[in-house]
Amino acid sequence: MSKKLFSKFTRSLAKIILPLLFKIFIKLKINRRVINYLNEKSYFSNNIHNFNMIIKDLLKDKKIISLDVGAQGGFNSDNFFHKRYEPFFEDILLEPIKSEFEKMPKKEYSICKGLWSSKKVKDLYILDNRLGSSSMYKIENKNFDLHNIKKKNYDDFKITRTIQVECDTLENVLSELNIKSLDYLKIDTQGAEFEILQGLGKYRPLLIKVEAHIFSMYRDVPSWNNLINNLYKFNYVTIDWKEIGSHSTRVPAEMDMIFIQNFNNDEGKKIILNSKEKFISLMLIFGQLSLLKIIIQRLGLDYEKLKPFEDKYFN
Repeated sequence: MSKKLFSKFTRSLAKIILPLLFKIFIKLKINRRVINYLNEKSYFSNNIHNFNMIIKDLLKDKKIISLDVGAQGGFNSDNFFHKRYEPFFEDILLEPIKSEFEKMPKKEYSICKGLWSSKKVKDLYILDNRLGSSSMYKIENKNFDLHNIKKKNYDDFKITRTIQVECDTLENVLSELNIKSLDYLKIDTQGAEFEILQGLGKYRPLLIKVEAHIFSMYRDVPSWNNLINNLYKFNYVTIDWKEIGSHSTRVPAEMDMIFIQNFNNDEGKKIILNSKEKFISLMLIFGQLSLLKIIIQRLGLDYEKLKPFEDKYFN
């Protein structure tokens, strides 16, 4: 009873304090900075939980098979999920820029190659002053203002050289490696995401993280709605997104989007149930606790060990 009263008191206090703080932040011109900070902390709030024991119980001696396309810096270099979970993955790393590939930690499956919708040789436009922004598409400055890029920094985004890269489809690369199924797919390729997903073939990862450009800096990049529509055709649904970088618009200029198989139809249910242990593990790793509990209930699964955990994102 006392806990409920304390909770009610703190919420009432927050209703009084927050409007005052808002006025102060506006006056100090730090309103957006504070909100961005809180959003960032909130997004990763479930990192307070450690699901290692649960995931070990689920996976036993199995690994989550992952493909990291555009793997500069190595697997999970953006720290999108907590590093404590990295040992649960068997990662396949693809990086087309040789100098960056050579810097990566050597894994059993590390490949210096590009991906595309078909097997071909493609031009890759290199930005030596900002290698992470190199792309199969030419960069142009017409949307730089929407990305809050200052004119004094325009030179950092100049194409310094062009190299030719051998590309193949995702399906062909995985088949050559004798990978039967893929559990997690991450694509960060500066606009080439749509073309790469066209080569998905028979593979249906349980979870996909893909970069989407709302206002692209690159010429002729397929619209982000085409990217999403393409994934929906493959029976995926969006469950989350996170903005990338600075932007002048109220929507992100770029964002990372998370997709899973559609748990509302028979096709998606079958894929999830066939790999339910890996699916539950991935959802925990990515902090999707509330949605996971709903899906487990809908699919008639019973996993008691999750019940004590509260989704901190929503509190």
